[in-house]
Amino acid sequence: MPPRQPLSPAELKSLTRLAQGNALALQRRAEQEARQARVTATLQAAGPSAADACGLNILMITDVYLPRVNGVSTSIASFSAALKRLGHSVTLVAPTYPVGQTDAPGILRVPSRGVPGDPEDRMMHYRQALALSSALAAQAFDLIHVHTPFVAHHAGIALGKRLGIPVVATYHTLFEEYLHHYVRWLPRSGLRFVARRLSVRQCHHVSAVVAPSRAMREALERYGVTTSIDVIPTGLDLEAFTHPHEESDFRASYGLPPTARLLLYVGRAAHEKNIEFLIDMLPQVLAEHPEARLIVTGEGPAQASLARRAREAGLGQAVLFLSYLDRDGPLQAAYRAADAFVFASRTETQGLVLLEALALGTPVIATAAMGTRDVLEEGQGCLIAEETHDDFAAKVNRVLGDSTLREELARRGPIHAAQWHEDTQAAKLARLYRRCVTATVG
Repeated sequence: MPPRQPLSPAELKSLTRLAQGNALALQRRAEQEARQARVTATLQAAGPSAADACGLNILMITDVYLPRVNGVSTSIASFSAALKRLGHSVTLVAPTYPVGQTDAPGILRVPSRGVPGDPEDRMMHYRQALALSSALAAQAFDLIHVHTPFVAHHAGIALGKRLGIPVVATYHTLFEEYLHHYVRWLPRSGLRFVARRLSVRQCHHVSAVVAPSRAMREALERYGVTTSIDVIPTGLDLEAFTHPHEESDFRASYGLPPTARLLLYVGRAAHEKNIEFLIDMLPQVLAEHPEARLIVTGEGPAQASLARRAREAGLGQAVLFLSYLDRDGPLQAAYRAADAFVFASRTETQGLVLLEALALGTPVIATAAMGTRDVLEEGQGCLIAEETHDDFAAKVNRVLGDSTLREELARRGPIHAAQWHEDTQAAKLARLYRRCVTATVG
């Protein structure tokens, strides 16, 4: 038998890399299994969820949740809190996040990975979500509520079949209007077709669909969705807006003089929010009110390009970009400090920030598109503008220049917003849940 030849340096290097790669893979798998074990242990230690005698035991599942801030996260947090106040039990399955994650009891995190091209979002591991099924079965859930159409949708459907319980889904986002902003290399018509077909298929997998607005329900019906669709908008925690914050605190924090006329936008800094329109119409406001400032509050993928657009238009000193503000303090202070709230999104499913502004007595100037049509009523805390620079700027100038109008809009806004109390909306959702549970049992 010929003597064995020693390995070359290149071969040794390759084997070393392979061993290191295998070790890293094993380490990651061990970490994932440990996280999975902690989730399962949490479920087993909790025993059956503590709903009131007449309350429902609800399992929600989502691809996005806090610390990721967006409308879906806000809606889930709002409904969960309100349902618990009404005597129901809510458990939430959501992805892990690398930073900023702090959880209350009842939130189960499934290991996740990053989403290519989207640093803000995460993708749950499907198999690890399904691995919870045995532990979840011991919790005797009445129903599953799916909030997003990605891994959470497919996992929610599979878990519903395994547990023998109905599945409800909220259609939070009109994806045909969003996709072209992120998949620019494919024709918009093709993306729209795919988004509609996928939406119809997913809606037909569930017992009932929740739409945040009438406009969203109408869109789904045009697609061909035949599953029952209930319009239940996200409610507003009105009690959270009863603790005023001095507007001078907000102005002082960002070096804004008392004489500055502040126009506030709150939301993601994303192209579909149409913030470019607000920047482009600003010169017509500055022509009459040179002390005006546009405050854009919220982070997102378009923030850098929006800031560049403002600078190139010579508006660098007139537009201030801020990160997300805490809803329980600094954000309320921003609303109260603003002379007006401005909003021009074309794809909003509801526009919860509009209700927040109205509840705090901040006059609103906004276009009425998609779900915002359900929220806005001319004169009831707001002026509705056309999506033209001339009309929108004219409405802004009218509000800034007329203190009597501002005071009247500020008075009417909180009255109008009171219709959207989150307990009222949660009660509607609970009635839908009971209908689905009864139909399944029957």
